[in-house]
Parts: sequence; structure tokens; C-alpha cells
Amino acid sequence: QVRLAESGGGLVQAGESLKLSCTASGRILSINAMGWFRRAPGNESELVAVITNRGIIRYGDSVKGRFTISRNSAEDTVYLQMDNLKPEDSGIYYCAGRPGAYFEYWGHGTRVTVSS
Repeated sequence: QVRLAESGGGLVQAGESLKLSCTASGRILSINAMGWFRRAPGNESELVAVITNRGIIRYGDSVKGRFTISRNSAEDTVYLQMDNLKPEDSGIYYCAGRPGAYFEYWGHGTRVTVSS
């Protein structure tokens, strides 16, 4: 079992930045990739960014050039630096862990609100 805990959400104005953190505990060695997803009210869950154990990174089209995913393996933590935030970035951001082909472990989420 893997436990994920997000932090760093909050209320900011458009154009500002936030940095989310996700700390993993438990059977961490079973994880081959970590990701961030978000869900806005009325919308489906959306991939924000993924980073694999080999350092391969992928971003959702709507955040490319503005968000950066990184990790600190020594601290079992994954970060999401969000710059130039827009109101449409608002939502609940979830950290997820992928032990195989699918993301199976999820945090409780952290809320991000961007005002215009």
C-alpha cells in the first residue's frame, strides 16, 4: 500500500504562482511513476503532469510551458510548480502513484483557486 499526501494549494490571483507537494509513504518501491491530476467543478479528471522513475516527463496540453513537475527521490516527494496561473487552472489537484500500467494510488487532493 502507498499513501500520498498533497499540500500547497490555496487562493491566488491570475498570473501568480503556487507550488504543490506530494509526499509518498509505504511501498514506494512499487511505484514506477507519479502524476498530478486535477478536477474542476463539472469537469472530468484531467492529466496535469507525469514523471516516471526514469525521469520521463509528460504534461497536459493546457499547462505546457507554465507548469513544471519535479521530484526529490531522497524525500519521496514530487512537486508541481505552477506559474502564470489562470482562472481555468482552478480545481482540486490530486497526486497519484502508478505501480503498473495504471494510476492506482491517490491522495485526498488539495484545492487551487485562481481568481481573475
